[in-house]
Amino acid sequence: MHYRTISADEAVSVIKSGNRVFLHTAAATPHRLIDAMVRRADELRNVEIVSLHTEGAADYVLPEYQKSFRLNAFFVGRNVRKSVQDGLSDAIPIFLSDVPSMFYNGILPLDVALVHVSPPDRHGYCSLGVSVDAALAAVQTARYVIAQVNPHMPRTHGQGMLHVSKIHALVDVDDQLPETPRHELSEVELQIGKHIASIVEDGATLQMGIGAIPDATLAALGGHKDLGVHSEMFSDGVVDLVEKGVITGRHKKIYNQIIVASFMVGTKRLYDFVNDNPLVEMLGSDVVNDTSEIRKNPRVTAINSALEIDMSGQVCADSIGQKYFSGVGGQMDFIRGAALSEGGKPIIALPATTKKGESRIVAQLKHGAGVVTTRAHVQYVVTEYGIVNLHGKNLRQRALSLAGIAHPDFREDICRQAYNLYGPKSQGE
Repeated sequence: MHYRTISADEAVSVIKSGNRVFLHTAAATPHRLIDAMVRRADELRNVEIVSLHTEGAADYVLPEYQKSFRLNAFFVGRNVRKSVQDGLSDAIPIFLSDVPSMFYNGILPLDVALVHVSPPDRHGYCSLGVSVDAALAAVQTARYVIAQVNPHMPRTHGQGMLHVSKIHALVDVDDQLPETPRHELSEVELQIGKHIASIVEDGATLQMGIGAIPDATLAALGGHKDLGVHSEMFSDGVVDLVEKGVITGRHKKIYNQIIVASFMVGTKRLYDFVNDNPLVEMLGSDVVNDTSEIRKNPRVTAINSALEIDMSGQVCADSIGQKYFSGVGGQMDFIRGAALSEGGKPIIALPATTKKGESRIVAQLKHGAGVVTTRAHVQYVVTEYGIVNLHGKNLRQRALSLAGIAHPDFREDICRQAYNLYGPKSQGE
């Protein structure tokens, strides 16, 4: 279909001081439009930028642009982390399932949405491609939608179709999508992956994030049968299991035999796999991460990570002490959804120690640390030293169980602190 395009600089000229601007997520980050917006920094003031995780450079958070732009992030990635920690940008603690409602319900009304789409088909429909998550709500509610149109953006099935008549300005680009290479897996990560795989049942529905532990888990699932995927995101490891016949989705109750996600990050192999593939449906995060939807599938096995966990089972996944590190994301959506699923298994997986050699299983979380998964929600916890299930255990039992999968150098200290906290007290103590 023929469509009219303009330059990126002309397209972003509609952005005014005081506007709120949405940026498309992850591998769909619209860099040509962002660069053009930043070029206008001298004439713009107090533009609020809202986004989930983005890939690549984020020049709008540089100190020299402080008067022009301020980021208000639903999820903090590496490219903006220092800015948030330095107080030059802001972070919103929020479930991924709730982010679209910020736009739909007018809590954070959008003036402009900058997105990244596939070329329109013969009916005039573009695809939001590798990121539908909150982008669908953004394009449906923003007063002005600007799209960079890229032949390298996969055309994905699902909810992310956008007619050219709903786009106010289109900018032609011809750029490869940013790629996230597969992780080189350490012995610790491989061992954690094997432990998790040992409790994944045939016919289970998987949710996993991106990172070494999810990759290691997927690599260990080659002998399983009829697994399904209903996950906020996925990466290349899923493609391996589809090609091996391990992922079929045959036992899913909703989206039967369909891989469901709201965004993806990976390599060109992944993007080629999802392009025009009816096996994959990309949906809004208010659908994918809806606990009432997640629980409908059988044996939902949710694999999520943590920065540290205390002896009572409180999981910190978004901060290091008071320093905001990432975000709440979809962890609680899926931890609870898996717990409510018939035969479901909510799993928190983490190496026993940090890169500095400190224990990640601690008596108390660091001062100011955020609790993403509460101790009432936590069930399975996995380190390289084994698996424990805290569900139904009292505080003393939890502490002793977690000590058993801590690094051996810290077990005695954890048991001693557990006894001091939860053991019998002498009279008057």
